[in-house]
Amino acid sequence: MDRKPVGARLLILTLAALALAGAPGTDLSMIHAARWLAPGVDRAVALGSTRPECLTSPRDPEQAYLVEVGRAAFRTPVLLGGQAARAGIACESCHQSGRGNPDFFFPGLSGAPGTADVTSSLFSSHRDDGIDNPKPIPDLSGPKDRLKVSQNPASPALESFIHGLITEEFDGAEPPPAVLRGVAAYVRTLSPAACPASPRRALRISDFVDNAQRAVRAATLALDRGDPATAAFLVSAARTQLGLINERFDQPGSARPRATLRAADADLEAGLAAIRSGDGRSGDRRSGERLAIWLAQSPSWAVVVETAGAESLFNPARLAAADRKP
Repeated sequence: MDRKPVGARLLILTLAALALAGAPGTDLSMIHAARWLAPGVDRAVALGSTRPECLTSPRDPEQAYLVEVGRAAFRTPVLLGGQAARAGIACESCHQSGRGNPDFFFPGLSGAPGTADVTSSLFSSHRDDGIDNPKPIPDLSGPKDRLKVSQNPASPALESFIHGLITEEFDGAEPPPAVLRGVAAYVRTLSPAACPASPRRALRISDFVDNAQRAVRAATLALDRGDPATAAFLVSAARTQLGLINERFDQPGSARPRATLRAADADLEAGLAAIRSGDGRSGDRRSGERLAIWLAQSPSWAVVVETAGAESLFNPARLAAADRKP
């Protein structure tokens, strides 16, 4: 089996463990995205809503599969690795829902809000140019002719650019080949023609549940294709989504949804271990069965978590109240 380096595997587990542990306490800094919001931004609005995705799923089954792989990878810090991953930053952090993020501000990396210096030693040991030169974060769902890298499917330019971004700009580990192709496929499928009319909408628990379910479904397809490395990556991406739900349950009375999320995560962790220890076709079959069971059970735990949402920081009123606290 093609396994990820030990360091990368430990990073995956550490990120998931940190996301699903910790004592409750009303502090918006427990929400990862709050840590890179520009000063003066209405944090209740920024953290309680999201930009809608501009995605058109391909009709071709193989392309549709790759888009799902890339969509999941886009939303997990595991793809980038290095200091960015340790901070909890994913592609999604700068390109919210595959678009831009005018509220992004990371100390030492950003100038004006919505900018980032991609040649900084803060995240890269390869591309540091010693110059403070933050640039506007591009909208990946905007007109293709405004983007500096060709997205022509006949050209390998986009895959080459994304590979350099992962392994050099962010010091990440070599991604599984299908993950690299998937991220490129996902970016190519983003289109301004697919953007909903509303510029923002409320952020919901179901968004993260759906992300996790889609990642696990793609993992089962990866196993069907005999690609356990991609399947393992996607299960780790699903665990990231559970952590993003968990970090918003900040009340002492949130014990039940947090325990429910921990149990769902533990089942994914067991599935991940099964994938990594698989012994060929029989091991892949057992791993696939574990993931199928997790998917079948996911509506049950999702109901428990979503029912408790009013007491979490998914509730706009609670989010605003927490933001007003000194």
